[in-house]
Amino acid sequence: MFDTLSDRLGGVFDKLRGRGALNEADVREAMREVRIALLEADVALPVVRRFIDAVTEQAVGQSVLRSVTPGQQVVKIVNDALVEMLGGEDVPGLDLNAAPPVVIMMVGLQGSGKTTSTAKLAKLIKEKHGKKAMMASLDVNRPAAQEQLKVLGEQVGVITLPIIAGQQPVDIATRALHAAKLQAVDVLLLDTAGRLHVDQQLMEEMRAVAAISAPKEVLLVVDALTGQDAVNVAQNFTAQVPLTGVILTRMDGDARGGAALSMRAVTGQPIKFAGTGEKMDALEAFQPSRVAGRILGMGDIVSIVEKAAASIEAADADKLAQRMAKGQFDMTDLRTQLRQMQKMGGLGALAGMMPGMKKAKAAMQASGMDDRVLLHMDAIISSMTPKERARPELLNAKRKIRIAKGSGTQVQDVNKLIKMHQEMERAMKQIKKMGGLKGLAAMFGKGGMDAAMPGLGQQGLGGGAGGAGLPGLGSGNLPSNIGDLLRKR
Repeated sequence: MFDTLSDRLGGVFDKLRGRGALNEADVREAMREVRIALLEADVALPVVRRFIDAVTEQAVGQSVLRSVTPGQQVVKIVNDALVEMLGGEDVPGLDLNAAPPVVIMMVGLQGSGKTTSTAKLAKLIKEKHGKKAMMASLDVNRPAAQEQLKVLGEQVGVITLPIIAGQQPVDIATRALHAAKLQAVDVLLLDTAGRLHVDQQLMEEMRAVAAISAPKEVLLVVDALTGQDAVNVAQNFTAQVPLTGVILTRMDGDARGGAALSMRAVTGQPIKFAGTGEKMDALEAFQPSRVAGRILGMGDIVSIVEKAAASIEAADADKLAQRMAKGQFDMTDLRTQLRQMQKMGGLGALAGMMPGMKKAKAAMQASGMDDRVLLHMDAIISSMTPKERARPELLNAKRKIRIAKGSGTQVQDVNKLIKMHQEMERAMKQIKKMGGLKGLAAMFGKGGMDAAMPGLGQQGLGGGAGGAGLPGLGSGNLPSNIGDLLRKR
């Protein structure tokens, strides 16, 4: 989402870092370019002005200009200001501390993803907070809106209020409250009606529902792709309804990022969640520091680790760790790693969260590489016999031709996969020589990943000059999740 803005800011800061000393004119010129980049990203003008004024005031101070690394100091100041613009270090989560049922009211324009976000949030409340949730659709205008929420409820395993044709929103809210109390529901989510534009009828209807249900949270759902208009929507809702937070949908899209950067300042309320995909688990808590890190090309390693922790099965991790300690790594182990990468969002998602991987990600896109390469590799391994997966050295020319035909790929693709496996197998043997995982952990403390595992270190991750990377993934080389596994062990 922030790729264009990130590229623009990256160019500005590369110039600053390349200079040994900075003067006030250099800083002001850089801030002018940052201002243009933010405006092009569709950030609201008042927000841009406040941001640039705050950053410039700090950046032209003597402590920065006379420091040993003035360029880095300016980047840090911009990073801190971005974090503050997005909501600060401590973004409050859902307030569920009240007598049940706690009511969460979802508001927003039609087409913003409100109903889907309601189901995603209900799933998150059920799984991460351990609360019993219920959903009720108050949208009596959009055809099949109530049926849509019912179907989504069945998908995520959350009960929905039975539909009574012809009942009005206020009456539905009253019935939902009674049903929630009778069924000992902890959290009740009310999906209100959306409109094609903000109108008085909608506002009056929402105020009436709020008066009946006394919601603990009123969350505004905004489509990030609407850009500057999303800010106007937020202003109109803020003037009418007591919002407590914002959910930004389609954060995985190609929006310029203006809505996200402006929303906190315009509404005065934090962005609590971000929709990152169509799947029901694609709703993440919004973390300003992590988003700022991605914008400035610093990466988001914490998110990668969290995704790894969520996607890796404990039994699989234990089994692989034991095999790694013995220096063992066959094609079945490689397939497990490839599938874990798919669960974590694929090559593009991981590259976008890794420090210094912007160029690698761009190279992947330019070469037409996408997550299909993982599927092709999985297909190649699936076309092997169990014996071949356990003993890749058996793969002669005839077997490779058979595997290529069976997986719908070329023999060259099979060779690339075999080479990737050989590189990783060598790394496993290095682990064994260094005393297993304990020895490796000691090495991390002395020289980091590069010292501990040549070829899987920083150079290897990006496949830079001299780096081994993962053969077969081109310039967008990525770790197969082994590094995260090792740290967890």
